[in-house]
Amino acid sequence: MLTAVFFPKTYAFFAETRLLGWSVLLLVCSCTTGYSDSSVTAENSKQNLNLIWPQLNSAVQPNPQLEQKVAKLVSEMTLKQKVAQIIQPEIGDFTFDDMREYGFGSYLNGGGSFPDRNKYLSINEWVEFAESMYQASVDDELDGSTIPTMWGTDAVHGHNNVIGATFFPHNIGLGATNNPQLIEQIAAITAKEVKVTGIDWVFAPTVAVARDDRWGRTYESYSEDPQIVKAYSGAIVRGLQGTVDKDFLSAEKVIATTKHFLGDGGTLDGIDQGNNLDPEQTLFDIHAQGYISGLRAGAQTVMASFNSWHGAKIHGSEYLLTQVLKQRLGFDGIVVGDWNGHGQVAGCSNQSCPQAINAGLDIYMAPTKSWKPLFNNLVEQVQSGEIPMQRLDDAVSRVLRVKFRAGLFSRPSPINRPFAGQTELIGAAEHRDVARQAVRESLVLLKNNNNLLPLSAKQTVMVAGDGADNIAKQAGGWSLSWQGTDNSNADFPGASSIFAGIKKQVKRAGGKAFLSQDGRYAIKPDIAIVVFGEQPYAEGYGDLANLEYQRGDKRDLALLKRLQAADIPVISIFISGRPLWVNAELNASDAFVAAWLPGSEGDGIAQVLFKDDTDNPQYDFSGKLAFSWPNHPQQALLNRQDDNYDPLFAYGYGLSYQDNIYLPQLSEQHVVTAEMLAPLSIYDGKAQQPWRLNIKPEQLNDKAADDTAKVKRVNGILLSQTNYQVKDDGLRLDFDGHNKAKVSFNSAFPRDLRPYSEQNTVLSFAAKLDKMPNTQVQLLMRSDKYGNKAVDITAELKRIYAKGWQRLTVDSGCFINQGMSFADIKSAFGLKTKGELIVAIADIKLQVANAYAPDDGVVNIHCN
Repeated sequence: MLTAVFFPKTYAFFAETRLLGWSVLLLVCSCTTGYSDSSVTAENSKQNLNLIWPQLNSAVQPNPQLEQKVAKLVSEMTLKQKVAQIIQPEIGDFTFDDMREYGFGSYLNGGGSFPDRNKYLSINEWVEFAESMYQASVDDELDGSTIPTMWGTDAVHGHNNVIGATFFPHNIGLGATNNPQLIEQIAAITAKEVKVTGIDWVFAPTVAVARDDRWGRTYESYSEDPQIVKAYSGAIVRGLQGTVDKDFLSAEKVIATTKHFLGDGGTLDGIDQGNNLDPEQTLFDIHAQGYISGLRAGAQTVMASFNSWHGAKIHGSEYLLTQVLKQRLGFDGIVVGDWNGHGQVAGCSNQSCPQAINAGLDIYMAPTKSWKPLFNNLVEQVQSGEIPMQRLDDAVSRVLRVKFRAGLFSRPSPINRPFAGQTELIGAAEHRDVARQAVRESLVLLKNNNNLLPLSAKQTVMVAGDGADNIAKQAGGWSLSWQGTDNSNADFPGASSIFAGIKKQVKRAGGKAFLSQDGRYAIKPDIAIVVFGEQPYAEGYGDLANLEYQRGDKRDLALLKRLQAADIPVISIFISGRPLWVNAELNASDAFVAAWLPGSEGDGIAQVLFKDDTDNPQYDFSGKLAFSWPNHPQQALLNRQDDNYDPLFAYGYGLSYQDNIYLPQLSEQHVVTAEMLAPLSIYDGKAQQPWRLNIKPEQLNDKAADDTAKVKRVNGILLSQTNYQVKDDGLRLDFDGHNKAKVSFNSAFPRDLRPYSEQNTVLSFAAKLDKMPNTQVQLLMRSDKYGNKAVDITAELKRIYAKGWQRLTVDSGCFINQGMSFADIKSAFGLKTKGELIVAIADIKLQVANAYAPDDGVVNIHCN
């Protein structure tokens, strides 16, 4: 047994145990702009290709006989049949008749999407849907094609769109197990449950290496360490697809997808779909390692990433998709796009993007009704030569190659395949046993003062907190819905909540366990187990400004302190998708367990907490941090082997029952100084990610604009570029008064801007008034949760008339006092008027108020 007192703030005992132009501004609702780094040049890339990227050999070797079949079939296909193979619509936006007419090569159901939009479909109804789509695809009456389609789904921690399926811990928890064999077993179970529903293809594994824990997809990453991701990627691909020498794509296996290629875990400020500025060597060393093992294991598909690399969207990167992935890494499978990701490529829209296929994309993921104009445009673009026929044939060949390898041409239809409709396999007891093992091994014990754990089950145990009896919360995002919201315990039949597992353990031993979410009690318990943490979220909505847990809403901390003040020993079970700054919560707990997002088998936690009948631990804690734990809320970029590495708990930390480590009181001081709060740019001549220019009332039909356009009229607003400090770094807005017009800078997802609601911050922008307003002008912020909040700036605008460029600052309190929460900002800046107005705006940012001294060039707007 190791005995120690925890004095250093870093504990490392286990650490080594294992809008670049006007056209983009106008199109910003469909195209994302980003930072551009001229150091990434074509010449540099050519030099780096062979120096950085290895020549890989997949476990799946080329088969001459198969290639002959593919070539023959391609030679017999019409242009429209070929284009249909490279379009993947979503089940909510096309019909069986559409499948008969077009013969799509594949289709998908997105997160939280179900056949007939019915979450409660029976397993047999899932199979019947697969059968109907298959039969429609091989019906040649309308499209002349008998090529079978394939169905892809997001099965990222089990078959997570299906009621009753086994939901495993999310990747961040699995990373803490450091057990690739278990991961392979989990993948094999997932594949089997997917096959029961008649589905062929899963969009997993995610092999991102999250480097900034503010990123809302951190929990989809196994570790900040690329070596864990590398070890896991090959294992999960083998589990999903089988191995070449044994059961490759057999009846119980599915097609796997390594995603998202490339660099999604390294975006600037942890912004989802943002910009990765890493040099190419870092891109390989950190972010590509999961692909190295996944491709070697024979992954048949790779999903392109939403993010940019040095300002260029990956969906349009010929260098990364073709030269690196296909040529250098030797990938001969399918490169599939993400959800309308092609529409974010510069000059593209959801309906038209020849740049993507020319760059190397093989399948356009085209949800919504955009698939139909996309189909027609692709046909025309091939006919015109904009898309070379050779490139189309290559894309189609890759689709067919994977279908042949998966046996789709030779197997019976979905309803007649082995495992189809075998409902007893969905959430089978042996599957849940493996999930329970994964829960036990994923738990990381951060604090166990005075060796409070393990517990005797013969006591009176109160279980408190909003996560105690909340399976949806413990399952997290990508669980029956995209964001993991709007679910109840009844939606997880066969699953167990954390409280249910505790109650079972205690009852069996003769003790008493009761649930009290708010921690109130009639009879004082011997012990309190408090289960709390993050609410479910997924991509975009989960991005944070910093890592403080529950800023401004400390209900959980208040509960812990109240129990502590009553001299009740407190064990905290913390549910989260990332490490968070919880120093105060750690101080208010006698023991603290990082439980991550354990999935459907919450009773696995109780098996580790409680002793058995012989007063010995049933299971010991074995989980170790695969992500470093922050020392303060701003420490989001915290990764092992960094310079000045200074975590609270180091990578690899995790106590066991053999340790006697006392964690002393931690600092709870958290001060955001003006020096720490850098200005947040929204527009500086281009919309800064994640902000996009939006115009209302909007009639834009998602059609690409002329790249040379310098002036554009949209429903009563004439927009043009103008000069503020340099050429074209401002935007001139001419409102003609014929519409209730609004111009705003929006994000695709709500942003967490809480730091800019403190420290006397302001919304600041430069403005030049060229025509007096004849009615009210409002400055707007918008939240999905709290709606629009408006500040009347008419008088202040009139003050700057004919004075040239002036700066206006508006106190953040002007919005907060109206009920706005800066934790949920969808639009950070908007201007709205019903009348005539000509105003130019530039240099829009959120910043500390004292950045500008009050003078004749600054108009400060304060609100009481």
